[in-house]
Order: sequence, then C-alpha cells, then structure tokens
Amino acid sequence: MARFEDLGGSTKGSPEEVAKDVEILIIMVANEFQADSVLYGNAGAVPVLSAGTSVILSSTVSPGFVIRLNKRLEAECRDIKLVDAPVSGGVKRAADGTLTIMASGTDEALHGTGAVLSALSEKLYIIKGGCGAASSVKMVNQLLAGVHIASAAEAMAFAARLNLRTRRVFEIMQHSRGYSWMFGNRVPHMLDNDYTPYSAVDIFVKDLGIVSCESSNSRIPVHVSNIAHQLFISGSASGWGRYDDAAVVKVYETLTGVKVEGKPPMLSKEDVLRSLPAEWPEDPMDDIVSITSCSSKKILVVLDDDPTGTQTVHDIEVLTEWPVEALVEQFLKLPTCFFILTNSRSMTADKVMLLVQTICRNLEAAAKNVPGVSYTVVLRGDSTLRGHFPEEVDAAVSVLGEMDAWIICPFFLQGGRYTINDIHYVADSDRLIPAGETEFAKDATFGYKSSNLRQWVEEKTRGRVSEKQLSTISIDLLRKQGPNAVCQQLCSLEKGSVCIVNAASEKDMAVFASGMIQAELKGKKFLCRTAASFVSARIGIKPKPPICPIDLGLKRALTGGLIVVGSYVPKTTKQVDELRSQCGSSLRVIEVSVEMVSMKSTEDRDQEISRVVELGNAYIQSRKDTLVVTSRQLITGKTPEESLEINCKVSSALVEIVKRIDSKPHYIIAKGGITSSDIATKALEARRAKVMGQALAGVPLWQLGPESRFPGVPYIVFPGNVGDNSALAKVVKNWASPSRSSTKELLLNAEKGGYAIGAFNVYNLEGVEAVVAAAEAENSPAILQIHPSALKQGGVPLVASCIAAAEQSSVPITVHYDHGTSKSDLLQALEMGFDSVMVDGSHLTLGENILYTKSISSLAHAKGLLVEAELGRLSGSEDGLTVEEYEARFTDVAKAEEFIDETSIDALAVCIGNVHGKYPSSGPNLRLDLLKDLRALTLKKGVSLVLHGASGLPHELVQVHYIFSVFLSQMGGCERAACHFIFFFSNYAGELHVISLREKREYKERGEAPN
Repeated sequence: MARFEDLGGSTKGSPEEVAKDVEILIIMVANEFQADSVLYGNAGAVPVLSAGTSVILSSTVSPGFVIRLNKRLEAECRDIKLVDAPVSGGVKRAADGTLTIMASGTDEALHGTGAVLSALSEKLYIIKGGCGAASSVKMVNQLLAGVHIASAAEAMAFAARLNLRTRRVFEIMQHSRGYSWMFGNRVPHMLDNDYTPYSAVDIFVKDLGIVSCESSNSRIPVHVSNIAHQLFISGSASGWGRYDDAAVVKVYETLTGVKVEGKPPMLSKEDVLRSLPAEWPEDPMDDIVSITSCSSKKILVVLDDDPTGTQTVHDIEVLTEWPVEALVEQFLKLPTCFFILTNSRSMTADKVMLLVQTICRNLEAAAKNVPGVSYTVVLRGDSTLRGHFPEEVDAAVSVLGEMDAWIICPFFLQGGRYTINDIHYVADSDRLIPAGETEFAKDATFGYKSSNLRQWVEEKTRGRVSEKQLSTISIDLLRKQGPNAVCQQLCSLEKGSVCIVNAASEKDMAVFASGMIQAELKGKKFLCRTAASFVSARIGIKPKPPICPIDLGLKRALTGGLIVVGSYVPKTTKQVDELRSQCGSSLRVIEVSVEMVSMKSTEDRDQEISRVVELGNAYIQSRKDTLVVTSRQLITGKTPEESLEINCKVSSALVEIVKRIDSKPHYIIAKGGITSSDIATKALEARRAKVMGQALAGVPLWQLGPESRFPGVPYIVFPGNVGDNSALAKVVKNWASPSRSSTKELLLNAEKGGYAIGAFNVYNLEGVEAVVAAAEAENSPAILQIHPSALKQGGVPLVASCIAAAEQSSVPITVHYDHGTSKSDLLQALEMGFDSVMVDGSHLTLGENILYTKSISSLAHAKGLLVEAELGRLSGSEDGLTVEEYEARFTDVAKAEEFIDETSIDALAVCIGNVHGKYPSSGPNLRLDLLKDLRALTLKKGVSLVLHGASGLPHELVQVHYIFSVFLSQMGGCERAACHFIFFFSNYAGELHVISLREKREYKERGEAPN
C-alpha cells in the first residue's frame, strides 16, 4: 500500500470509505466470500454507492455467484451496473498492466467501464451473454491451466523416477510438441525447488472446485479436471496451500521419494575451459584500437551503476555529475571513452528511470554543442546480474530511440564470471557455480532465480521478452568463425531484439567487440548492458599490472590508511575476517552498528557516528591503518524497497563518518559498490576522477580531482563481489604503511642502490630528533646507535624513544646496539627491541672472538636481528673507552674470511687506519688498498662492510671505492649537534663523496651542486 501511495494513490480504512463518491469500483479479491464481504459486509460498499455507479468484479468466482450478485444489485434500484471481468496473467502481468481480461455485462455497463478495462489490460475480450458469461470463459481457462500444471508436475516426476536429468528434459521439451505455456512457466520453479507464490495451490483448489461444481450442474463429466483437483487438494492438505501452484509436484515427490529439483550442476572450471574450442587465432585488438583512435570515432559513454565498473580500464576519466556544461567539456577533449557514475544501484526503479533519462537528454544536448562529435552509450552493470534491468535500458531507449538490439554481456574474467551455453557462472576456486545458486542471487533488492541468461531476461522483464525471442552469440561462433561472423549475425537480428553474448576469455570478448564495431560501421545501433570486460575490449585497452604505492611516487606515510566496508555479501565478510586475521594488531577496527544507524532514533544514530569518527581520527593520526566496517548481521526489510532504504541509511552513515574524519589518510579503500560511490561523491566531494589502473585484478584505483577533500590520496574502489578470501588483505598490505625496515634490509637496499648509510650515536631525545630530522630532510635512511655507556644512562626510555622515532619517521630508520663488549649486556639488548647489535670482541684473540661472537649471533638471528662484529682493532677513545695506538690492529683478510665463516655474521667492522674519536691534525691515513681487498671478500661472502670512525673527518672529499654500507659513530662534543654526515654517489666512477649536512644546505641555498 505504501508503494501505491508513493505513486499517487490514496488508501482508506474500509470498503465503505473507498466507495464514497466513486464512479467505478473495482473488486479483485480471492473468492466469493471476500467479494460478498466487500459489498455487503460490515462497513461494506453497497450502502454508500452513488446512483449509476459501475462495479467491476475481477475475481475468479462461479458464474452462478455473478448472476446472483447482479440480481441483488438490481434490487437496490439505484442503477448500479455490474461488469463481470475476471483476469488472467498473474502477478507479473498485473504489475505491468498487461493482463488478459474477459468482460461481460449489459452494453451500457461495458461502455461506461471500457476505458478502465483497456487501461488494465493488454488484451480485452468482450463476451456476449450478460453477467456470468465472462466467468464461464475464465472457468474454462482455469480448467486448462490447472490440468496443465498438474500434468507438468506428473511428467517431471515421471522423468525423475526414470533417473533422467530433469533440467535436460525440460530443455528438450521446450522444443517438442508436448510443450505448453504452463509447462515452460511452472517447471523452472520445480527445478529450482523455489515456490515463492506468484499463484498458489489453494487458488486451484478453489478454481477447479468451481469447475467440478458447475460441471455437475451442467451434467458433463470432467474426469481429468477432477483428478487434477484432487491433486491440488492433496497438496493443500499437506501444508503447501500457500506455496506457488507449481508445488503440486511435491505430492508426487512425497509419494515416490523422487526429487524433481534439477539445479544446474557445479562444474570444474578447468575441465569446462579445456573442453571449449581453441580461441580465435588472430588478435583483433589492434584493429579495435585503430578504429577507436580515428577522428570519426564514436565516443564511448559508460553509465556505471556503481564505481566498480572501471575494473578493467586505465587512464580514463570518471564524472560524478552530469550537467550539460560538464559533458560539453568532456566531449571537447575527444576521449575514446569516459564514465559517468550514476550509482543507480542504490536507488528505486522509478528514480533510476528518471535519472537515466536525464543523463541521456544531457548527453544529447551536449553533443549538439560540440560540432562533429558522436557517441554511443553502454550501461555497465553488475557481473553477478544484480541491478535495475530492464528499467535502465528502457529509460535510455526512451530518449536515445529504438535500437537494433539490446546486448547482454556479463562476462568478467577478473571476477571469475563466465557465460557458457547461455548459463552464467561465478567461479569459486576451481568450481563454476551457476549464478542463480550464489549468494548474489539472494540479494534482498535485486534477487533472481535463473542462471540461464535466456530465462533471466524473461524473469527480469516479467515475461515481456520471452526466452524464445532471444538470440545468442555462442563461444563456438566466436572461436571458429571470428569477428566477421559476429557482424553478420548482429546485422541479421530483428529490430528491437535481445542478444546474449557467451564468453570465457578476454579474446572472446575482443572478437565480439570487433564484430560489433563492424556492425556499427554498417549503421547498426546497439544498447549494451554489460560487465566491465566489455568496456576495455570495446575501446582496445590492454591490461597493465596492478599499481603499488611506489608506482605513484608515494613516500612513507605520515598517517594511517582508511578502509571503509559497507558491502554485506558473505564474500566480503570472509574477506574482512581474513584481513583482521592477517593484519592483527597493526590494524585498528571500528565496527559500526547497522541497527543503531538504520533502525534506532536520530539521537542514537548521531552518537554512534560520533563514536566512530572520534576513534577514526585518533587512529589515522597515529599512523594506524583503520578499518571502519558495518556490523556483519544482515538486516533486511519486508520488501525490496524497505531493504534498499535500510541500505541507504547505512551508506549515509558511512558517508557522514568519512566526511567528519579530518585526518588525511595515506590511502582510502571503499568496499562495496554503493559504499564506494557515496564515499567518493558525498564524503570526499569528488566531481571527477582519473582511473589510474587497478590495485588488484578487478579492483579500480582512482586519483580524485583537485576539488575533492583529499586530492592526491589514492582511492581504491573494492567491489563487494571480487576476489578470494585474502584479496582485501592483500591490497591493504600492499598499500599500508610498510613495517619498519630491518637493519639488514637497509644495508641490502643500500648495496643495490649504490649508496652508503650513516649510523649515528645518540644519547638523548634531542639527538634522536636531530638525526631523524636530518634523514627526513635528505630523504635518506639512517641508523640510530646506542652505545653501552649511553644505555646505562638512558636505559629503556632511550631505546623506546629511538624505536618510536623510527616508527614515526617518513624514511627508513633502524635502532642499533653498538660495541657490545659484555655478554650480559648483549643478552639484555636482545630483549629490548633493537633491530641489530654489534658484538665487539676485537679485544680478544681470534679464537675467543669467534666463540664470543658466535654465541650471540645464533641468539640474535633467532630473533631476526642483524649481527655486526669487529675484527681488527681501532685506536682512539669513544664514550670512556680508550684503545692506545700500540694496541690497534689492522684487519687481516685471511682471518676475516675465517671469522665470517665461523660466526655467520651479517656485517663486518674493519680497521684500515680509521680511529675512534678525532683524527690527528695531519688527517687520516687510510689503507684503501686493504679496504678494497676486504670489500672484495665481503661481497663474496654476502656480508656488509662497516667502517667506524667518522668524527673529525675533514670536509674535503674522501675517495673510497665501492663502499656501500658504512656506519658512522663517535660523534663527540659539539659535533654531535652540527655534523650529520650524508653519503651519496657522484657521477664519477664509484667515488663516494662525504660532505656535512650544513655544507650541503649551504650549497642548496646558493643553488649549486657539490663537487
């Protein structure tokens, strides 16, 4: 009734209220008792009917009841005229206004009601003979209908008993002489074991009862009808009276134990694809690109019912608004293609039709303002068959004009959607599941039953387009005959027909697109309702690998990412569970109560939204990737419209949450079609975007326009129905702030990149901040070192400060324990969160050093820590430790090889004349020849080379050949604040230049480059 009111109707509380002051009263109830009650019961209609009123009785009742009712109305002496007008066509045709009506009565009564009867019907038959004659015709119709349903049930039960594949039997019977309309309409319900009541068993208990009674009065035997009547009575007595009348088959199933149900089988994807013919040998993509790039091309305008339709394209623009001015601007660019995001899947059917008509009118107006431009429209829809079909197609045709054919093509490789032998499948691992058997077919708003696209079209058009009227482009034709055959078949279609496209590969799609383009060049016009794969094939876009943050030049994040999940399909729930499992404590999760935001008071809703916003801002600002997810219990309404309203309330709550989160995320992922559309347009205020590519196969990645709230932030549109259980986790881990690099990773990256890394001893928070600030300013990695003496003073807080600074830094920073000469101190350091440790046994003999280093190395490696050790001994002083010059020892290459082999260390600190502390006034005396030999050894062993002793190095150039990993320590006195050294390679052959940060900044200020 609410829908009736929305369409402009008015409702009343009783027949009496309805009947006041009406000229025509229509009664369409279930039986004679209800008809009598409406007219003569409590608050009935007859007492208030005005003189001359016409009453149309459109119920299936006995002719005798109609004759008696007519006499009662005549007895009222108010010229109330009765029209006997039973209907045929069921719920679907009633909704479409395409019923068949049989009408009888006086000529005056029929003349006065003719316009109304014509409006309600597609076919109107006037039956001579007065009231009761039309009901007699309807009685004959119901005899035939009931007998046909009963015989269909009996035939299918018989087939099941014979161990035949019932679905295959049905397919054969459709092309045999035994076929009837009732057989074709009701048997699919039996095969699907779906008895949603479009009619009911009890209706035929009543209607065939009327036949039985009237046949007795007329003295004519109706043996077949009576048997069918008894069958329906048995079904009703078994509790199936309110089931669809096709449920009469359950009587046979109960009696015999057979099952008529014959759902399309789940198939092995590998076996099915292997059984298909070889693909068309030629690649039509080059021809498609050539045609679509010419000046006379038609621009492809894709009306996308949610943002996920950009799953297969890149470097294409998306508009989220469609005023004529914006469309003119887009046409002037002469693109091959652009998308218009309609988000129509979130709307009711009537609003969708108005929306599509508006967009098409604006496209027509814009095209007229751009000389020479022409375009063609594609309606991109869901690859799992959800959405407003045929409403969107009807709306587009009403503006663009009649097409030669509608093209239905839901193939989408990246999502595992295949159409084979007209059956649409959804891949799950190696299984091909008929679409009608998946969770998507149970959608509260867009649910359906048929997996066979012929039957799906008939189902969605409510019989307006019969499956017999559809044509098919088969995989055999695509693979054996190619584009020319496609063109020929499309050109041979009757105008206004519907064509289904089968496809099992991208090549199939390209072959079809090429053939369709040929047909278009011959003047044919098509309106395509497709999934994403068709679009990329139609414009000749070839796929490119998934995009990662590095591809967009993104630096390390200063904030966390935001993942918003609104999709409620089971696949999404499994993906969310896997995301939480894989990311663990690194992911912050905020669950939004669907009940609170959609079913409770405005105050409760606002409180829930505020709670989520407060937590979200805090987490994102703290560099934590944050998942905002709706509660996973699905809440639906009593009708599809109510369910859609709940979805809209939930989506609007998510919009409000994202709109109020003011911490700029590092990236944004929106999961679900409606969710991603609303977040982009309403929360982020994007009016246009550019599709950069995909973050994962089938997962679009957008760059939002400069007018948006967070321009430049990657926006990942993650469909609710794409990917395996780990897909969402994979994308999040690819885009999340990377975990803090280990020291080993830093050194390996330095070696690969041909640069050195500075390591700096720190003693307090100021020193930590200075090193990190310098590293960030130069976009360079660095190592924070803590000497044992500094650890004794700073303790755990100093280590924690270094770790926190490393985690918050925008460049890779690690924390290193330096010069561990005490085993007990080293064992403690292994438990404090250091990324690496230095085992300093340089004061020991070679054998003792090996044993000491090896004992710590095995423990550190078990925790994933890098181990540095020293061989040779540096002279000089560092943090209270002094080695006299006579105690210093150069590193021996042969001993170094033995040391590395025995200890399994990761980095070797060597002595080549470098010293701890300051160098003499004469400057350093470095054995570069020895350094070269040691470097050759460490390269062979896969060990990093470490050179201690940087304090006091002169600022002039120091040439060191091929040193890729260097720790700098012993920053003494004032130099700790002033001398942060930066290493970089010049353009000269392998020379390493060392200059101070201060000096480098001076160069920058002068606009010069250092020598």
